[in-house]
Amino acid sequence: MDDFKSFRNAILLSLVVIFAFDYFFVDHKKTPTPAAQTAAVEELSVKETANLSTEEKSPVEQTLTTDEVLQSSPRLEIDNDSLKGSLRISGGRIDNLWLKKYKQNIDAGSPEVELFTPAKTTNPYYAEFGWLSSDKQIKLPDSETLWTVKGSRLTPTTPVVLEWDNGQELRFITKISIDDHYMFTINQSVENNSSKNITLYPYGFIARSNNGSFRSGIVHEGMIGVFNDKLEEIKYSDLKKEPKKFKTSKGWLGFSDRYWFSAFILDAPQPAKVKFSQNGTLYQADFVGSPLTVDAGGIGSTQQMLYAGAKEIKLLDKYTKDLHINKFDLAVDFGWYYFLTKPFFYILDYLYKIIGNMGWAILLFAALLRLIMFPIANKSFENMAKMKKLQPKLRELQEKYADDKRKIQQETLLLYQKEKINPASGCLPMFIQIPVFFSLYKVLNIAIEIRQAPFIGWIKDLSAPDPLTISSWSHLPIPGVLDIGVWPIIMGITMFIQQKMNPAPTNKDQARAFALMPLIFTFMMGHFAAGLVIYWSFSNLLAILQQRAILYKNRN
Repeated sequence: MDDFKSFRNAILLSLVVIFAFDYFFVDHKKTPTPAAQTAAVEELSVKETANLSTEEKSPVEQTLTTDEVLQSSPRLEIDNDSLKGSLRISGGRIDNLWLKKYKQNIDAGSPEVELFTPAKTTNPYYAEFGWLSSDKQIKLPDSETLWTVKGSRLTPTTPVVLEWDNGQELRFITKISIDDHYMFTINQSVENNSSKNITLYPYGFIARSNNGSFRSGIVHEGMIGVFNDKLEEIKYSDLKKEPKKFKTSKGWLGFSDRYWFSAFILDAPQPAKVKFSQNGTLYQADFVGSPLTVDAGGIGSTQQMLYAGAKEIKLLDKYTKDLHINKFDLAVDFGWYYFLTKPFFYILDYLYKIIGNMGWAILLFAALLRLIMFPIANKSFENMAKMKKLQPKLRELQEKYADDKRKIQQETLLLYQKEKINPASGCLPMFIQIPVFFSLYKVLNIAIEIRQAPFIGWIKDLSAPDPLTISSWSHLPIPGVLDIGVWPIIMGITMFIQQKMNPAPTNKDQARAFALMPLIFTFMMGHFAAGLVIYWSFSNLLAILQQRAILYKNRN
């Protein structure tokens, strides 16, 4: 009866582990499409108040399509090798950006990824910048100001200039330029032709909606920034009670998705106030810079940069170094094992350049790791082979001292010492593999270079779960958590074979628990990235071959 209870509890625990992993670590969300979103949103804007805080504008009465919004106001085209879209001349707002190099899905004819979308649409996401003042009498450009434009198209070789005269002898000039990738440079100037000094505050904000599709199980998706050399990751749920505020002399702030990212880079070393806030379904990351006093007859200026694009790791590293943006690469959620995750990405990327296929690069990476770990694994396997030979003697001890468990333990230890076997040595490769596994898990989930990367056969996206699931070929109604693909089953089989080659625990309960491990991991890994499952399957296969060679050697 006790054996039955132990077996039953092991099964129940296995099911709990499978469902818990499925809920907390598996990414179930689907990329929302504009057509599927119908909720109205509220538009937030940083406006001048006594304490330079954010005020709410009146709710949008009707949602419009992106095309309807784009046609409703004059626009300036944005175009480079990575981005296309437009800037709204009214307000000088960057609110329409498409990522040229990335498709929404792997289907033929899939549209490009849409990053920024205008206000009054179902999924607004945009950036705005300008000036604030504590003097209520000064007219400042706002989100409705119609600027005079010099230039017809914003490209890497043709910056544009926006100009506006407030009728009070102040002339506002904003020069916007863009590089070949995702970085905008925004130079704001004020010509003070009046007879008195004025004090202004530069500001900028990024606003976006949250339709409830974000879930931070795999990577951080939410607000992000680096302030005073410290990374801050803020979940959307963190803002339910109150805004998050920071003071910093340098850094950056914005929004982070799994593969996409937007951020204002502050004008260091000038101090700034940063705030992350929520209003209904709209979230805002904004900053207010240090006061800038412009003397009568003088000119004052400030500069910010805006990143809006894909999380290309090598590009972020380049910006970190060339533009001196502190910890800009941490926009990518490398996880706890940063010291492994990032090098693993660069190794995979290097192998990919040699081979030309990310799937084969992952397999070669698995082989290289096995080669590096060969001395440790070899010693471990030899030790386990010796233990397997001792199984008959261990069973004799159990039968001889069946009523004295303490005596069994003592005699077993003496036998290990006599045969010069360390039973704990078999755990060392496993402990080394844990950080390796989680680091590779992170790489395959965060690296946009692996997104939609094909392998062979039915694997068209190594960052997505195996699509050839049980229900797809059996047409049976399989529950989602149990509906796994072919590669997870292959991985489970290789794990089972590898386990059978190792000596079984002498304790019956432990033996039952270990026997369930291949099944547990098969379903746990069933909805993980196919690239990770393929890596583990191949790594297991290499370990099986290595163990068989050692067993053959010891047998002779």
